[in-house]
Amino acid sequence: MDMGNSCFNITTNAGGVPYLAVGNVTVGTEAVDLALGFRRIQPVGYMTVRLATPIPADATATLPVTLTLNGTTRNLTLYDGTQATAGDLTGGGVFLVFNDRFNGILQLMSQTVTA
Repeated sequence: MDMGNSCFNITTNAGGVPYLAVGNVTVGTEAVDLALGFRRIQPVGYMTVRLATPIPADATATLPVTLTLNGTTRNLTLYDGTQATAGDLTGGGVFLVFNDRFNGILQLMSQTVTA
């Protein structure tokens, strides 16, 4: 089932933080896009993203990462505003994102890279 284009209920934790699975990982020449599909997400708040299928190992680590949610693709950034890259999201797993649609913030709150 392609969850990248599905519309269904959102699982949340006890505090109401959405838990979203990446439905499709697309590696292009300009960016790596993580599709989260069409869901009713509040315009401001945290979301937990599950990357079950890792970004392919042969993807260039410096490619920017974008998230597509509700048909809109936005750049994922780090704390200092720099672009998050494929090298920042290695392997599969779960990461935390802060979304503020009003102020154009889509920020990676937890990096998956191990030192």
